[in-house]
Amino acid sequence: MVLIVSNRLPVAKGHEEEFERRWKDRKWTITKSPGFIRTEVLRPVKGEHYVVMTHWRTKEDFEHWTESQAFMEAHLNTPPKEAFSGPSKLEVHEVIAESPSNP
Repeated sequence: MVLIVSNRLPVAKGHEEEFERRWKDRKWTITKSPGFIRTEVLRPVKGEHYVVMTHWRTKEDFEHWTESQAFMEAHLNTPPKEAFSGPSKLEVHEVIAESPSNP
């Protein structure tokens, strides 16, 4: 069963460009983690919450990544507190159904 972890990040007005640049310039060491499938960083069409979604083969794969050196390194250079207008919200979901792909 696939696990999807989402992190809702309220980026403060005026910090959007820097926030996006940080994601585009990442090293993406997460891609070497066992069980990692993919990451998507979503820009809000309305509002201020960006959403970072990571897809994992299992909950254990995600948990192992959060305990890894790669996780620590990925979170070393965090943006300043004023770049956010509030706390982030982490949610973890298991996929129970999905549509078939288009041919």
